Amino acid sequence: MIGASRELTVVRIPLRSAKHHFGVSLSRGTRPYNEDTYQAGTIEIPAFAKRAPISLSRSGSKVTTAGATSADSASGDPQVFYFGVFDGHGGNECSDFLREELHSYVENAAEIFELGSSLKSAKERNVGEPSVEKEGIENKLSSQGKESLKRLEMKVQRDVEGSQDISTREHDGGVQNPLASLALDGQDPVPAEPNKPKAIELEISLVAQWKDTVGGYFRRFKPAYFSLVSNDSPPADTPISIETVLMYAFLKADLDFVTAQAKKPDDENHSSDTPLNANDILGEPSHLTPSKHRIGGPKRFIGGSTASIVLISTPSPTPFWHPASPSTLIVAHVGDTRIILCDTRTGLSKPITTNHHPSSPLESTRLRRYAATFVTDSFGEERMSGLANTRAFGDMRSKRIGVSAEPEIRRIELAPAEYSFLVLVSDGISGTLSDQEIVDVVKEAKTPEQGARDVVSYATEVSSEGDNATCLVVRLGGWERRIEGGMGSMGTKEVRDFRKGDALDPRRGRT
Repeated sequence: MIGASRELTVVRIPLRSAKHHFGVSLSRGTRPYNEDTYQAGTIEIPAFAKRAPISLSRSGSKVTTAGATSADSASGDPQVFYFGVFDGHGGNECSDFLREELHSYVENAAEIFELGSSLKSAKERNVGEPSVEKEGIENKLSSQGKESLKRLEMKVQRDVEGSQDISTREHDGGVQNPLASLALDGQDPVPAEPNKPKAIELEISLVAQWKDTVGGYFRRFKPAYFSLVSNDSPPADTPISIETVLMYAFLKADLDFVTAQAKKPDDENHSSDTPLNANDILGEPSHLTPSKHRIGGPKRFIGGSTASIVLISTPSPTPFWHPASPSTLIVAHVGDTRIILCDTRTGLSKPITTNHHPSSPLESTRLRRYAATFVTDSFGEERMSGLANTRAFGDMRSKRIGVSAEPEIRRIELAPAEYSFLVLVSDGISGTLSDQEIVDVVKEAKTPEQGARDVVSYATEVSSEGDNATCLVVRLGGWERRIEGGMGSMGTKEVRDFRKGDALDPRRGRT
């Protein structure tokens, strides 16, 4: 039958083949090889989108969804989409590692933190979990974990009347989900904290590893979104959220990468001159059983990489690119790769990341206590110990002075068709073109794939440096109206035509 009664069939289409929804283009410019990489797909984490109001999502007793629907993930939530751009420096070992492994770190962190779905109630999340006695949990916690557990219990007793369920799940000898969060009937789902004590233990352990392994800047390290206990500040009562998971995943991935590089030989050509115990670092052999993570090559890599990732979650099965679908966007960003939105109504670019450079007041304040050498190069750019980025993965020789992979995290609620598209670019493009130029070039393209190609082509033509260039374009709900807002693509048309003509002038570069 054809018509309104036709049954809906969900068909999975490879994202990289969906040219009308996603497009990417890369160029090595004039460099001998390309250090930029990217990733796009779906990841298995619980939904973090805001639940749609009942008046908008339900009609009577039936749930109504207009238009196409996306496939659900294994957890039953609508799929969470993942896009990322990674710009390596000093080589591509670190950027390749992030391309292949960073999304796995996010998935694993969400699992061990037992991140709850924002679309399910606490009761739905904890069905079928065995209960244990409270004393058994406390025996497995450190003194700091116990103190945080007591504060959490006091808060629960103040805010919630009634009994509480304490549940646990044994995994690899540890305790997960020691304290189940509560939700009263008739109330909105609460972003559950069934794993608060376990999360505190993981956070304390990770920070301690950074302090012991690297030291320096990380001796007074206090990551955002972590519920750490300190002597000189009031205890934090931070809920477990997707932001906590991303912070943990980034720091854990960076620690694994840096530690792996430290255990590798610096130069294999001098192996005959090394002492017999050179393979022992602090009593631990450097040739341990290989990790399931592929971390660089056989030799030590002292370079690094930036990272900018976007996670998109929807509160209903309707995909985020549908004009009637709201969605939630989470950005985690390190370095100077850039993420830009295009406002459908005004046609203006909206940057949602900032460059982590020494010239940034926030970054210079954070680092001047540890990095005394801020210099300006011949191009007028401020650098710290020779590095342009103050936040990056890798760069093992600069970790002690504060070059960290702490992500800048931002959450944006997208109304239906509020934005036309999303652009992720490396500094080979953002260093040459303005945000508005990038957006206006994409507006003139028929598909996101064409838009990505046009941006890279234009940036390569007008650039005088020839850096690696990468551009990802992701279609959003307002794509069909991208040319209507403001001046359309005409706002920078004259400037772009002039720059392109100047670049093609055969007399360019003459003195």
